[in-house]
Amino acid sequence: MATRYDAVVIGAGPAGEGAAMKLVKEGRRVAVIDQLGEVGGNCAHVGTIPSKALRQTVYNLMRFRRDPLLSRMADIRSVPLSQVLARAHKVIETQVSTHHRFFERNDVDLYFGQARFEEPNLISVLTPEGITERIGFEHAVIATGSRPYQPADIDFNHPRVFDSDKILKLDYPVSKLIIYGAGVIGCEYASIFVGLGYKVDLVNTQPQLLSYLDDEIADALSHYLRDLGVLIRNQEEYERVETTADSVVLHLKSGKKIKADAILWCNGRAGNTETLALEAVGLQANSRGQIAVDDQYRTANPNVFAVGDVIGPPALASAAYDQGRCAAAHITGSQDVPHVDDVPTGIYTIPEISCLGKTEKQLTDAKVPYEVGQSFFRHLARAQISGDVVGMLKILFHRDTREILGIHCFGNNAAEIVHIGQAVMNQPGNSIDYFANTTFNYPTMAEAYRVAALNGMNRLF
Repeated sequence: MATRYDAVVIGAGPAGEGAAMKLVKEGRRVAVIDQLGEVGGNCAHVGTIPSKALRQTVYNLMRFRRDPLLSRMADIRSVPLSQVLARAHKVIETQVSTHHRFFERNDVDLYFGQARFEEPNLISVLTPEGITERIGFEHAVIATGSRPYQPADIDFNHPRVFDSDKILKLDYPVSKLIIYGAGVIGCEYASIFVGLGYKVDLVNTQPQLLSYLDDEIADALSHYLRDLGVLIRNQEEYERVETTADSVVLHLKSGKKIKADAILWCNGRAGNTETLALEAVGLQANSRGQIAVDDQYRTANPNVFAVGDVIGPPALASAAYDQGRCAAAHITGSQDVPHVDDVPTGIYTIPEISCLGKTEKQLTDAKVPYEVGQSFFRHLARAQISGDVVGMLKILFHRDTREILGIHCFGNNAAEIVHIGQAVMNQPGNSIDYFANTTFNYPTMAEAYRVAALNGMNRLF
């Protein structure tokens, strides 16, 4: 006999947690299923949390090295990756424990195992012990996340071939690393491994890095990575990957060959849908395992919703949580539920990138009369004190109405700094005058907003 629930959520990552918490707060009986055996999803176990914890440790090492006083006190030019990863694993344990308590306190029933739709309102869970449990539901939310895309002609079981989920298990010395794919994940890992002292070749299939960013920000990232020692190879595509016991050789369609100790494959992701038996609820995923949804995150089946990475871009943990809450609100019949739009871009390279709103190219193409305000971190007292002088804040605003149209930041703590601009952009009467007329603490990085606003307003006539 099946256990009945008002709603079942498949996946205990940010999207699933967001949906489950909203549903249970609205009085629904909720079950959450996850095949990892723990809550947190790929975000906590192999994605966002471990990679950002690794990034923070590497960033701390880089700051230590460039401080002349501290660097004389200890030789930290070579730190074993196992020691660097130890902190990441501790953070994972803490995060999983924290989120597990959220589910417990809110009386959400957790099932661990592989979920599979059996009938339109019935799902089965195959537990690690081989037991099959059946769950009946009125509504289902698919929040199964994604995994690295793996081309069939590459042997990802080879110990020298990694994807972004497997790279945190690297357990042997590496002096040179090839990273194939220069999207967000590829650029983040390029900055991390060059910070550890590795030689890094970053192979990009596109003409420039992260072409959806404002051109000035993308150019700044390219310049800084090259300055650190990353060799960026734009507009290249792989032909094949040759592996040996102690090396890999990447053969490119251009005829080039690159040899390294290992390769990290970061070229795309695929939705985790292949074991769900979607056909039982009248659904079909696309070639990348992603599910189509409408503005309410409802699939072609009106009782089944999908959120998070499994529906494709923006594929951010922050957006996924809000998408889960939005879908749950529609399930419970809430009115005027805002769609998850205008999500800030958060890229955790060293240093960070975060953006919101329009780029210069978008505004130029739309023939919007805009102006630019800039603040370079090297001129800010707080940046000089901390030593984090690389970076800039850029504000795009309408030259007639003074409405802020875009915020673009490259530098340490950019993912935090952008939210100041986001708060002002979302207020009635959004205007760059706010930053020009507001007193900021001194010295702070937030002061960059006042500097950039005055810089832009000085261009008006």
